[in-house]
Amino acid sequence: MLGVALLFIGAVLIVNGLSLAGRIEPRDTVALNLLVGLLALFTNLLGLVRASDTPDYFASAGGLLFAFTYLYVAATHCFGLKGEGLGWYSGFVAINALACAAVQQDWRMAALWLLWASLWLLFFVSMGLGRRLRLLPHYTVACGVGTCWAPGLLMLTGRW
Repeated sequence: MLGVALLFIGAVLIVNGLSLAGRIEPRDTVALNLLVGLLALFTNLLGLVRASDTPDYFASAGGLLFAFTYLYVAATHCFGLKGEGLGWYSGFVAINALACAAVQQDWRMAALWLLWASLWLLFFVSMGLGRRLRLLPHYTVACGVGTCWAPGLLMLTGRW
């Protein structure tokens, strides 16, 4: 399931990065953020139902951090919110992503969690603290390709 989720999370990060760069109107990202957020919500709720021990619950919690991020992005753009709450939520997620990185058995997954933590940290700085970060659109697209889309494809093709 992770490969499927990463494939679509990669797509939404690319689209959101293009929106941050001014290439796509924020309202035009609502549908994809909503769909990806719901996909992540469904797959991770399924993971919670199937969970049998602490690592399973922790993995689902990590996935839900993604789900709520994209649902929050969708709501922010749909309702024309300023995004300050999303920024502070991103700070919360960045801290939790460090914990997710720390418990990974696979160094590649640990590296992905660290990169995701850095992206959420930049969103915290940008939206939560109100700092303009010129690199954020490009970094978002790069994370979409390098930490989600490409690993998702590798997982789905058995090359991970």
